[in-house]
Amino acid sequence: MPSRLHQLRARLRPDPRVPARVWLRRQWAGLLGMALLLAGVVTLDVWLATCGFQSCPTGAEIRGFRPSEGGRIVDRRGQTLGRVRAVRRLNVPLSKVPLHVRQAFVATEDRRFFDHNGVDWRGVVRATAVNVRALGVREGFSTITMQLARNTFAVERQGERSMARKLLELRLSRLIERTLTKEQILELYLNVIYLGNGVYGVEGASRDLFGRGIEKVSVAQAAMLAALPKGPSAYTPRRHPQRAITRRNLVLALMAREGYLRPDQARAAVAERLVVPANEWRPDAKDDSYALDAVRAIVDSVREVLGIESNDLTVYTTLDVEAQRAAQRAVQRRADAIEGASKARQGVEGAMVAIDPRTGDVRALVGGRRYERGNFNRVLRARRQPGSAFKPFVYAAALQAGMSPATEVDDVPIEVAIGRTVWAPRNFDDEYLGHTTLRRALTKSANAATVRVSRSLGEAKVIQTARRNGITSKLDPNPAIALGAAEVTPLELVSAYAPFANGGFRVTPRLVTRIASVDGAVLWTSEPQRAQAMDARDAFLLTSMLKSVIEEGTGRAVRDYGVRDAMAGKTGTTNGGTDVWFVGYTPTVVAGFWFGYDEPRSLGRDASGGRLAAPAWAEFYANGWRERGGDWKPPAGLVQRRIDATNGLLASEWCPWTRDEWFRAGTEPTDHCPEHLAPAEPEPVWQELPPQIGEKVEEGAKKAGSKLKRALGKIFRW
Repeated sequence: MPSRLHQLRARLRPDPRVPARVWLRRQWAGLLGMALLLAGVVTLDVWLATCGFQSCPTGAEIRGFRPSEGGRIVDRRGQTLGRVRAVRRLNVPLSKVPLHVRQAFVATEDRRFFDHNGVDWRGVVRATAVNVRALGVREGFSTITMQLARNTFAVERQGERSMARKLLELRLSRLIERTLTKEQILELYLNVIYLGNGVYGVEGASRDLFGRGIEKVSVAQAAMLAALPKGPSAYTPRRHPQRAITRRNLVLALMAREGYLRPDQARAAVAERLVVPANEWRPDAKDDSYALDAVRAIVDSVREVLGIESNDLTVYTTLDVEAQRAAQRAVQRRADAIEGASKARQGVEGAMVAIDPRTGDVRALVGGRRYERGNFNRVLRARRQPGSAFKPFVYAAALQAGMSPATEVDDVPIEVAIGRTVWAPRNFDDEYLGHTTLRRALTKSANAATVRVSRSLGEAKVIQTARRNGITSKLDPNPAIALGAAEVTPLELVSAYAPFANGGFRVTPRLVTRIASVDGAVLWTSEPQRAQAMDARDAFLLTSMLKSVIEEGTGRAVRDYGVRDAMAGKTGTTNGGTDVWFVGYTPTVVAGFWFGYDEPRSLGRDASGGRLAAPAWAEFYANGWRERGGDWKPPAGLVQRRIDATNGLLASEWCPWTRDEWFRAGTEPTDHCPEHLAPAEPEPVWQELPPQIGEKVEEGAKKAGSKLKRALGKIFRW
């Protein structure tokens, strides 16, 4: 050996007689090989040290790791609403896993688990010898720690079945062993391991295969669970019961070999029948909803933009759990009632959305009568005619044009030429108000009066107002637009009412406020978006008019069902009773309900928004809304006058129907009502009688007065 080393040194030592460049040219191949070998060793060392050039998990990350249960979606107060993704796993502490379950996995997957430091070198030698003799891969040498590394920190780093992945598992295994105790490693492993049928962890698999928690499984059932990691699909008892029993019995034999079972215990476990329940286990999803599906869609968009791969997220929403549940009940109960009362064919659908008008935050969202995952969300996607629920935008445009709630309009039959045809909209039940005010026309939902107002303004002005408030759907400038002959989604209609409730600001609906990682780091946030849409004075005046709809008009049903707080709103019914709506609001919530069929057809001859939709609003508000907001306060620049409610002029003491009306300063009426004058002074009756009779009546009155005076004197003389 010394002589060979001497020869190597001699060969590498330059000959002084040979120039350096000549010597390098002669030795280049060997020197290059040595350099490449050295570079490879250094690169491999760096690659391992950095866990594949992606940075290794820190000790804190390893200690803080928890197997995913699908993340959490929480409401505005932090109460859990559901999962980001449905993961069939329930994490349990090791203390709740029976000893015989732990022993079954150790005996089967890593019998020297408590003796090695992450890599079982004896197992490596044994597996290598077996595989060389078989000229193929017959036996592996993965330990429990290596399997944990494979299913946690290495899962996204390398492809399957590669040497690089195996080296990475070795490196991560050593890091895990240095950071965690054996008990902590085993706990993580038993929660993270895939056990077939889409289920992860022993708790989920136990519930799925045996219908019970892991604390109650027998020895035979524990062996069945431990049989699955080798081939979850191949040994699942649901599909391959005989193959599963054979594998289970092998596990029992391994447990006996390791001394975990006495022979008689093993024989008794082998004889136990394998019984699997017909129903699969799935995590509780009773509170899943269209609202959560909408949240998940937002999360998916954010994850795609930011490149977030994990589902272990906490998603903070604007939803209110009580409001959401009350809304779901109200939609289903009301749809059931409509269907039952009308004896209609099954299929009556409903939708509802409620937002905070101050911020646009969505408090409740119900996309259908009964929830089905991935089903059509009517709040976001169904476009239906709003009918009279669109009329507030006509009257908002009128206020912006300088009219007032007391402006007079004729509500008599009207005909409008549209091309070569004549359109003649009719009032409900052909009842007309005649000469009336804007307030009364809106209160009674008078079609003819509304069309006249819209025609006087121009349909383009009405559409412009609706657009500023938040309507984004296509709106054609034809006369029928005044009566809601356009198609909108419930969400945009409800959002467009928000400026009426909040003093004139358009809001953007917001469902998610922020998304955070499992360790609490904020990954994404959103802020409320508001923009001025209408004058605060006009918003107050229109709200005042829509309050009359609730007190005296088509929305009276809300009061009949017990709602007493200050509120405003509007009903909507389309031709033939195909769609019924009610959009109502207070200073703290705007909520809208729609009912109808997905394939439009009549809900009945007497279908109306006030009769069918308003009761659902009342039920939701009474049972699901806790944030009362008082009444609206008039902004600066308004004055109040007492007027005759029939003609809008200043009221006299003889006007039979008056009200205190608000006006923009400078637009208030100055003329008094000429229709209701003081009655003529009547003459005494006895003056028209013959003189003799008149005198007797007058004399009798004087005597009666004297007697009354004496009686009162006796009573009060003390």
